[in-house]
Amino acid sequence: MADIKYKWPESHKARLIGKRITRLDGLDKSSGTAKYTYDINLPKQLIVRALGCPHSHCRVVSVDATEAEKVPGVVLVHWMMAPKPGNPPVEIQTDGSLLVAIAAETEAAAAEGFSKLKVQYEMLESFVADNDLAAAEAMKRTKPAGGGISLDKALGEPGENEDEKAWEEKTMQKLFDQSKYVIKGKYGIDAITHCCLEPHGSTLHWEGSKLKVHLSTQNVSQTDDGFAGALGITADEVDVHCDYVGGGFGSKFQPNYWGIAAAEISKKTGRPVKFLLTREQELKIGGNRPSAFIEVKLGADESGIVRVWDSHHWGTSGFNGSTVAVGNFPYVFKPKNVRRKATGIITQNEPSVAWRAPNHPQACAITQTAYDDLAAMMKADSLDIFLRNLENIDTPAKAPVYAEQLRIAADLISWREHWHLHGQGKKKGSVVEGLGIGIHKWGGSANDSNCLLKIHPDGGVESYCGTQDLGTGTRTVCAMVLAETLGLPIDGVKVNIGSSTYPFSGASGGSTTVGAVTESHRRAAQDVLAQLFELVGAKLEVPAEKLEAANGKILLIGYEDKSMSWKQACSLIGIKPLEVTANFKRGTASPLSNQDVAGCQMARVAVDTETGVVKIMKMVAVQDMGLIINRKTAESQIYGALIMSIAGALFEQRINDPKSGVFINSQLNNYRLPRLGDIGELVVHFHEPESERARGVIGLGEPPVISGCAAISNAVCNAIGVRVPTLPLTPKRVLDALRSVKG
Repeated sequence: MADIKYKWPESHKARLIGKRITRLDGLDKSSGTAKYTYDINLPKQLIVRALGCPHSHCRVVSVDATEAEKVPGVVLVHWMMAPKPGNPPVEIQTDGSLLVAIAAETEAAAAEGFSKLKVQYEMLESFVADNDLAAAEAMKRTKPAGGGISLDKALGEPGENEDEKAWEEKTMQKLFDQSKYVIKGKYGIDAITHCCLEPHGSTLHWEGSKLKVHLSTQNVSQTDDGFAGALGITADEVDVHCDYVGGGFGSKFQPNYWGIAAAEISKKTGRPVKFLLTREQELKIGGNRPSAFIEVKLGADESGIVRVWDSHHWGTSGFNGSTVAVGNFPYVFKPKNVRRKATGIITQNEPSVAWRAPNHPQACAITQTAYDDLAAMMKADSLDIFLRNLENIDTPAKAPVYAEQLRIAADLISWREHWHLHGQGKKKGSVVEGLGIGIHKWGGSANDSNCLLKIHPDGGVESYCGTQDLGTGTRTVCAMVLAETLGLPIDGVKVNIGSSTYPFSGASGGSTTVGAVTESHRRAAQDVLAQLFELVGAKLEVPAEKLEAANGKILLIGYEDKSMSWKQACSLIGIKPLEVTANFKRGTASPLSNQDVAGCQMARVAVDTETGVVKIMKMVAVQDMGLIINRKTAESQIYGALIMSIAGALFEQRINDPKSGVFINSQLNNYRLPRLGDIGELVVHFHEPESERARGVIGLGEPPVISGCAAISNAVCNAIGVRVPTLPLTPKRVLDALRSVKG
């Protein structure tokens, strides 16, 4: 058998790849028949609810559960973070931390059990003012988070006896003195939560020494290790299953301590357990994105090209005291002279976890606003300033791609028709419109993935892969690749995913999944087809390398009469299925996948200067992603990302009470998310010249969620002529910004 050359079909020959295919599980989800973790009900299962700490910073001195244990229906009281009787007090760093779990026959019994718990707290000082660097420093709540300086080599180096820091300071000042335009700005973006529609949790039970878990997870193949390590068993004694996930966005990679508690409770009671967080707990401890605030000074030449950047940013990732990674500043743009510093703020909040495109949305939102303010100072078109500064970006080879994408987006949003200088748009009553831009980048390389493919003698096709479908269409993508390769209809293959017992596939994070599963499934399908061609070639007495699979047949290329139906071909296998396992290792050079994408977004907004309300009129996203597998689900990814950007730019924020530190808007009735009427017109354009398609599959999950916030912030500034410094752009913040100009 000849060496197999893995490749994608040419665009004009593809039957399924690149087409609009409806999700295979779409009907199950829309009809309510899809079973999520919460929907799994096991015989004699117990319902577990946990008591979250009501204070942001305290010591739990003791918990008396005597009366709770007497409540009818309460089966077990399980200590989590709270000290067990007789143990020393435990410090709690954030409200919502789970102290004690109650396993009961019903939710009502668990609730009554909570009411009987007697907890003694010792209050401690709380700090949550992540935007106030001076206050954090005074309270000794800061941690250095990196920084440094990079200067153009043409500037030389300090003299042999010259102090390096003093030389750097003098050089930076000289660069600013030589600048035609100097911008000083303060910008910020508040922390937000993951707010997964399906809360974190599991339904599980033990079968002897084996743990069977239905887990809402982005990481089917590796959470068995997480359970095993915490429980003192081996990973082969844990089976994790996940058919459907109601949102993850980076927060569902681990079993989490409540998952481990569920397994411990099930072990102690000998009964199945269902333990999912409540909505309030989901918002408080299920995951959040760090805040970021920045002081920036930049200098530009007469044409608006930034030559020097100096910034100090800070923010909080919770009580671990980190912030957005300093290496992301300034975002995409990279002047030849950059000095930056980062400071982490320690606050009484749950530590952050990965949130769709970690670090990138915040870095984009608080640096590209400075570039837009430069355009405002120059009385220049923001689009022109962004285009000019493409000569200094961190990936110079992408400059032509960004330039073309910006021109496409400008046409789609009618930029030249609607553009006006900052603050000089025509008002319609109290409403004025504005335009804004943001650009972004992402890696998106394919993750590790293995696929077991079985071809049955009766023509049946089944694949097994330990990946998961977050709702983005992974099942459908796998089926499309198999069906395309084998020349079958999409319903002629069966895709099995969502189990840790299947061949390993990496977690769904970092825009790595579609690249991963298409690599493993395409390779497996080409491998098995090569073996089938050998059997058919011998039967038809033709060279195997001259055969192709198309329209449910295997045939000699160009000769319909030299063919065999798929089922006839499979009957040549024998009595056992033909099995092939294909694998892909992340980082391997491949003709099937690649990395590094660019994208831009533009926003057109309307701002009511009397009420401060911002309305999205239109948003345009232009994105490259290499080869598109499913056009329909790819569009859905970008539409969803745009909506998330609107949420973060205008509505979403975690609000802590400044005195008690408690997260006070931790319910969906006051944690504001956009409604249908808040969205406006969304336009998605795939940037897919043949040069991009030829690169292979590149991940799409992260990139389109990055630059929308910057675009919206810049559009509001263009409309009203004043920067609203911190996102979300709430009506109060808009009005405060307008009042600051009026004095």
